[in-house]
Amino acid sequence: MSNLHVMTGAGESPAHPIVRKIGFADLKDAVAKGIDDFWSMPTHVIFLAIIYPVIGLFLARMTFGYGVMPLLFPLAAGFALIGPFAAIGLYEMSRQREHGVDVTWRHAFGLLRCPSLDSIAALGMVLMVVFLIWLAVAQALYQALFGYGSPESVGQFVSDILTTPAGWTLIIVGNGIGFLFAVFVLTISVVSFPLLLDRDVGAIVAMQTSVRAVLRNPLMMAAWGLLVAVALVIGSLPLFVGLAVVIPVLAHSTWHLYRKAVEPDPTPRQDRPIRPKARRYAADFPAVLFPWTHEDEPKA
Repeated sequence: MSNLHVMTGAGESPAHPIVRKIGFADLKDAVAKGIDDFWSMPTHVIFLAIIYPVIGLFLARMTFGYGVMPLLFPLAAGFALIGPFAAIGLYEMSRQREHGVDVTWRHAFGLLRCPSLDSIAALGMVLMVVFLIWLAVAQALYQALFGYGSPESVGQFVSDILTTPAGWTLIIVGNGIGFLFAVFVLTISVVSFPLLLDRDVGAIVAMQTSVRAVLRNPLMMAAWGLLVAVALVIGSLPLFVGLAVVIPVLAHSTWHLYRKAVEPDPTPRQDRPIRPKARRYAADFPAVLFPWTHEDEPKA
């Protein structure tokens, strides 16, 4: 039964949210509200988002250190495939600010009380599998064109990519395949994670709703995907440091895009209580980090 709940949510039959038609004005408004969320919560948002440039730099160092430079670009580009899941805490901050809460960074952990937490984890695993498949495909493509050896230096690697027919084939075919992966992830996740934060519909219904949102708004979702891609490229250029701003703005904007694309649920989210064992564990930490653990029942 727990597996069924992960897939279909809390109800006896899956509830399918109503998808709206949106336009460019809605996209513009979603981004404007995302920027407003960022400026209203800058210090804590950057604190959470700093993990992105740190991980990016770590991946770059690992790649050069272990002689697997061909995977540097697939790692950096493919990291966006798991971005919708990694930004889940930022969606939660926007959700709570929308309800009038004076949000601080610790409110991101409010997602731990979300009744759809298991569904969120399941959908996150789907994105992780897609990310790993992308890396495997990228590695196989490189090996098919250049063999199994590693470049002797960064200069040789750049020269092989930019000055040889095999290199241009890698660029064109690799980016084409990456585009297909990105479209797939956008289609199943553009509103699915915010939806699961907002209501307990299950992973399957969340993905179906995301697909329906894309099919009803193909042009707008394509524009959104292009905006995300361009923003991530710009944020990645100065050694990934720009992602500390780009990621939170996109994450908050995604929450507001969800609000534009999906009809609201009149029933407020009913947070699940912290289990006694977790409550005792959290009590060992400063109350400022876990303020919700001192509440017996979730607030309406």
